[in-house]
Order: sequence, then structure tokens, then C-alpha cells
Amino acid sequence: MLVDSHCHLDFPDFAEELDAVVDRARQAGIGRMVTICTYISRFDRILAVAERYDDILCTVGVHPHQAAEEFAITTVDTLVELSRHPKVIGLGETGLDYFYDKSPRDQQRECFRRHIRASLETGLPLIVHTRDADDDTMRIVKEEAAGQPVKGLLHCFSSGRALAEEAVEYGFTLSLSGIVTFKKSEELRAIVKDVPLDRILVETDAPYLAPIPFRGKRNEPAYVAHTAACVAEVKGVSAEELARATTDNFFRLFDKAVA
Repeated sequence: MLVDSHCHLDFPDFAEELDAVVDRARQAGIGRMVTICTYISRFDRILAVAERYDDILCTVGVHPHQAAEEFAITTVDTLVELSRHPKVIGLGETGLDYFYDKSPRDQQRECFRRHIRASLETGLPLIVHTRDADDDTMRIVKEEAAGQPVKGLLHCFSSGRALAEEAVEYGFTLSLSGIVTFKKSEELRAIVKDVPLDRILVETDAPYLAPIPFRGKRNEPAYVAHTAACVAEVKGVSAEELARATTDNFFRLFDKAVA
């Protein structure tokens, strides 16, 4: 069994054939899928997908791209309240994106801090998006935590070695997407080789970032098997061992999920 720890099944890309997409995932051995919230204002759509299928879970949060648009409604109380639903197993995706800068950085940082506070209050893990913001990401987590333990992961990890090492040392997990299969990702694969197996998850980020051999096409949860096969090769373990480890890692981190 594999888990797609990060996908966006509420997106219009899947509207016409969601049942078929979910069925293909099941046939590929994907035992759980987590559909990720990017707008609090659209949380009902994410929850509707999760409630429709027994093997789909979800999160609540605001993507850094939407931090400005959703700033007023992204409160700690709102995050905590929405996270009480049994299907909600994490907070995010949240974080910092200084590459696109679609929201002012000060609003991104404050929105991120609110998610961390909600994580501390609920005990649910953070799903962190970070791009070109390596220095600020873990600094803000540590400032808000003030010595308290924070559970979390860096999703779609493609940053540098320094952030990987700092995050793992802090107790975070790295989630790997189809990027790890790309020809140009030698540096990322070198980092992954050194990350402890018990700190790795796999994901699609569907509909984005389809792995080889589907690069350039719409991604879907079934394809996480190709990412997992690449990671297994990099780590020097069998596909079965990789699947077992990443699934165990998932349920250990997202302990609200029912195994």
C-alpha cells in the first residue's frame, strides 16, 4: 500500500472523472489520498470530496499564494474549528513562496504563523509549502513553537540540503513529488539518498508535477507509484520496503488518520 500524501482532487481538472481517477489510484495500490486545502473559503469543496470516499482524507489551510486574499478570514480560531471534522488530519498547505510572491511577504509570514499556532493548539501536523524561502521557513516555525514540539512536513520538497537537514533534525518529514524523477533533479536525489527512510513521504501534488514517464500530462494519485519507485531506487531499498516505510511514516505523522 502507498499513500498519496498531497493532491488536489477538488480542482476542476478532475471534475469530469473523479470516480475514475480514484478507482485508478486504488488499482495502483494507493490506499489513502489526502486532498489538500488551499483556500479556507473553499473548504466545503475539499470536505465534500473527502466525505464522498472512505479512503480520502483532507486538510484545512491557506496557500501562501492566497494569503492576501484570505488574510481576514484566516484566523487561528477558524482553523481550529474547521479542523475538528473527523476527516481533517492536518493544517495547510501553508508556508512561504518568495518565488512567485503572489501575496505580500508580511502577510504570508503572518498567515503561516497562524497555522503554526493552530497546529500547536490542535496537535495536527503542518503541511508546509516553501519556495525560495529556506531561511525564513524553519526560523518562523521555531519562533512560534518557542520550544514546544511541532509536527509537520515540507511538502513537494525541492529545496537545498541545508533546509533538508535542519527540518529533519527538528523532527519534520520531507514529502517527495514527481520532481524527484526529473532528469535535472540530480541534486535533489543526492539529498534524498541521505535523508533517513523514516522521514520520507511520497505525493503527487496532482494535478501538477506528473512524474516520468507522464511528465507534461495531468498528474493523478495513481502516478505516485512511479515517484515511489524512483525514491526506492535512490534509497537502495525494494519497492515493497519503500511502500511499507512511507505508509508507516504517514500514519505516525498524521495520527488522526485511521489506519
